[in-house]
Amino acid sequence: MIEHLSDLDATAQADLVRRGEVTPLELVEAAITRIERLNPRLNAVIHEHYDRARAEARGTLPDGPFRGVPFLLKDLAGGHAAGDPYHWGTRFLRDAGYRHRTNAYLVDKFRRAGVVIVGRTNVPELGAWATTESDAYGPSRNPWSLEHASGGSSGGAAAAVASGMVPAAHASDGGGSIRNPASQCGIIGLKPSRGRISLGPDIGEAWAGMAFEFAVTRSVRDTAAFLDAVEGAMPGDPYEAARPLRPYVCEVGAPTGRLRIGLLGNHGAEVHADCIAAVDVAARRLAALGHEVDESYPEALADDDLGYHAITVVAASQAHLVEELGRLIGRTIGAEDMDQDNWAITELGRNVTNIAYLDALHAMNGFRRRVASWWADGHDLLLTPTLTAPPPRLGEHRPIPGKPLEAWTRTGALLRFTIPFNVTGQPAISLPLHWNQDGLPIGIQLVAGFGSEDVLLRVAAQLEADGAWRNRRPPIHA
Repeated sequence: MIEHLSDLDATAQADLVRRGEVTPLELVEAAITRIERLNPRLNAVIHEHYDRARAEARGTLPDGPFRGVPFLLKDLAGGHAAGDPYHWGTRFLRDAGYRHRTNAYLVDKFRRAGVVIVGRTNVPELGAWATTESDAYGPSRNPWSLEHASGGSSGGAAAAVASGMVPAAHASDGGGSIRNPASQCGIIGLKPSRGRISLGPDIGEAWAGMAFEFAVTRSVRDTAAFLDAVEGAMPGDPYEAARPLRPYVCEVGAPTGRLRIGLLGNHGAEVHADCIAAVDVAARRLAALGHEVDESYPEALADDDLGYHAITVVAASQAHLVEELGRLIGRTIGAEDMDQDNWAITELGRNVTNIAYLDALHAMNGFRRRVASWWADGHDLLLTPTLTAPPPRLGEHRPIPGKPLEAWTRTGALLRFTIPFNVTGQPAISLPLHWNQDGLPIGIQLVAGFGSEDVLLRVAAQLEADGAWRNRRPPIHA
């Protein structure tokens, strides 16, 4: 049984514990063995908490739905835990040996669900890139091809789950950072609705509400069960999504009815043929399942000004973050402490005026209303590519010496289909429905109306049952 654990999702592993067929310690030891064997090639896990995990697994764990299941946290805000390293992919926090002082509410909820945290995953510097290749910790590699990126900023988490190190891992999303690495690594990545999962207690909102927390998984039922475990606003949160009418796990396998699904393959962006092919595959499958699929989408998604306004907010937020991180270690952070593009964005943010920031918020609020009206007019879901291109090779999205912000521009182009729904706050999921001729996974994105994760999960479960992605394993796998 132990040798086959890497083929089981978190729900199945927890079932083994409940039935007494394995112990939490056996699950944890098996995960540690897998990480030690695979991580030298993938560089997905950067902080190991093995001794603590073993002690927790031997002790009394909460009797949650994932009791004893090994789990990884992402080394960014939202995944911070008291006493753990907290480095944001930066050399300056790494060199200071900084450890955080508090637990995120989300971490507490994961632990109450019964998971055992065995380590922390690799991220890009300041979580700012669509690829996980920081100067501090090096590149996280894609288990489908070691020459390709695993995505960002949850690249380490996605590589760890796709390779079978752990069945699920914490992830976060400020412009696609759950869905992008899920697409690049061939797993499932749900960005929930704004206010569905608390960012507290240290954070109220991040990037003016564009940042979200959750997880990446290998099965729809795991996505639903983890969402049940961690959803719900906490006292003082600035946003609160309406609570679901029933547990999300009840949506897996539930009837969907005939849904009206819009299709957007391209809206002025350069979209690779492989990504168009993935959408075509998804559209045919959805139509075969009885849904109405038409080439319709919110016209506001063609708004070229959205990127400018989003960058204004992100740059100002990053400038504030760098000041905050400097206070944590007691010194000023300068250009020599980070890559050239992150420094350029930080400098840009320091020069954003109050008026420019409020103009950006006003524009994004208007965009949100225009997009939401399309769902109000009768559509249930929107189908798009997750990304505009297949997984890039390592180095293609790294900052280029002497060409400030060129890599940042490439990142924005790759995430053309994900960023808008960080602005609107709607739930969106990336599903691994297609692989190209090079054997690389190509995700598709489904977007629902605000608060409608239940609809996403029902349709995702339909596609999972209709397809064979759960049986596909990358060349680098436990």
